[in-house]
Amino acid sequence: MSVLLDNLDLFIRGFLGTIQLFVIAAIGSLVVGGVLAAMRVSPVPFLRGAGMTYVNIVRNTPLTLVLFFFAFAWNRLDIVTLPFFALAASGLIVYTAAFVCEVLRSGVNTVPVGQAEASRALGLNFGLTLSQVVMPQALRAVVPPLVSVEIALLKNTTIAAGFSVVEAGSIIPSLSERGYNVLVGGLWVALGFVILVVPLTLLQRYLERRWRVAR
Repeated sequence: MSVLLDNLDLFIRGFLGTIQLFVIAAIGSLVVGGVLAAMRVSPVPFLRGAGMTYVNIVRNTPLTLVLFFFAFAWNRLDIVTLPFFALAASGLIVYTAAFVCEVLRSGVNTVPVGQAEASRALGLNFGLTLSQVVMPQALRAVVPPLVSVEIALLKNTTIAAGFSVVEAGSIIPSLSERGYNVLVGGLWVALGFVILVVPLTLLQRYLERRWRVAR
């Protein structure tokens, strides 16, 4: 307990950084992933090809390299200079969005084709068909894998510690500098992540029960 209590400020600051980074990246990845999923199922060949290219490239690129690019190469492009926290969030969004896209696309494929045909017969265009008819049904089918992607995102935030971002992954090096037992500190960090994952799991079960009844 002394490792935790003596360094409580360090743990609080680290996990607050993790939560902030996760919330921003989760929202961003859901938005970007939704756009990519729409591109993947679009009737326009160019959009389908662009979406597929993005997913194939990003999914096969290690997250460390993605964050390395944003941390060390982005500001050298002289587009917009951003702080490391924003760069880390951008890298996580870009990486996670590819996985969110594939989860949503798999959900779209579970919706019967007749649903889209019926909506088109009623005069709805592709955008309205996707947003009002297909996607709401698809989301019900992809809750477990989508939550799993977000849980993986939560754990991936620790990689940002290597790029000067204060979050839970930076706690262990800080404990080492202070001369504390890093093994015990690592166990406390692991417990902290378990506590953070529990609400996501409960949310998944709640949505599954609610939408199962709705169907």
